[in-house]
Amino acid sequence: MTAFHEFELIQWIRSQGGVSHSNLLGIGDDTAILKPPANSELLLATDMLMEGAHFTFPPATPELAGRKALAVNLSDIAAMGGTPHSALVSLALPRSKGPEFAKAVMQGIMDLAAEFETQLAGGDTNSWDGPLVINVAIIGIADQSQAIQRSGAQPGDWIFVTGTLGGSLDSHHLTFQPRVREAATLRDTVTIKSMIDVSDGLASDLQHILTESGVGAVIQSRQIPISHNVSPDLTDAKRLQKALSDGEDFELLFTVSPEEGQRLRDQNPLAIPLTHIGEITAGQGALLQQADGSTTSLENTGWKHQL
Repeated sequence: MTAFHEFELIQWIRSQGGVSHSNLLGIGDDTAILKPPANSELLLATDMLMEGAHFTFPPATPELAGRKALAVNLSDIAAMGGTPHSALVSLALPRSKGPEFAKAVMQGIMDLAAEFETQLAGGDTNSWDGPLVINVAIIGIADQSQAIQRSGAQPGDWIFVTGTLGGSLDSHHLTFQPRVREAATLRDTVTIKSMIDVSDGLASDLQHILTESGVGAVIQSRQIPISHNVSPDLTDAKRLQKALSDGEDFELLFTVSPEEGQRLRDQNPLAIPLTHIGEITAGQGALLQQADGSTTSLENTGWKHQL
């Protein structure tokens, strides 16, 4: 195998062009320099993805692994109602895979970065005898005091979710589309009280909004939009459970006032499904209401990383 060192990879990345923001000094110095726009605030997020935990080869390709690493970070920016700006990428590359593998991982990242006008501002590369590890740190921009938090839900608010849920681990978790544009459209259409992306499962991620806002919720079981990725051979109860707990859907879960919720339900401004699934209550915890009106506790059955 021909020797290939990190500086050659960096030079190859720079030669690919890509997005360039006028207020960012990117790859080439010890650090990047960002001059934030006036009256704005920076959104910072990072995620580490590991082969064997977040993707496997196959079914993933190096390009899809790289794409997912950036996509999950873009989803975090979307959940805050921000605009992605730049990203730092660090790779721990399997020494046995060689330079073409490294380039393929970066190609998956760069292609999605270009789609969402995100500049690669730097990072780090290492090689070892272990599996592929990708860490992305992303920077987004939001108008001052306009970033959407989890803590703004109020009793009476309507709860919405974009897209459909469940069955993502078959393939969708590698190819999902970060809802950056959808978040921007919603932000410009209504006042979003609180928002989160569905990464660990609806049942789990809803709890984050409820905890941070100090409220409860009632979710309508018949309103949960179940993905076609969930097997139709399962019972209705098992299909619902997968939609509630599978995770890695990366859809937007958010709350708005009843008046603005009615507007969204009457005229969806998005090109994807938008579903009213329940209401925020003054109590604590979440309830799941069945078609007959009976309720049960909505268990926090989403994904939890074991430490």
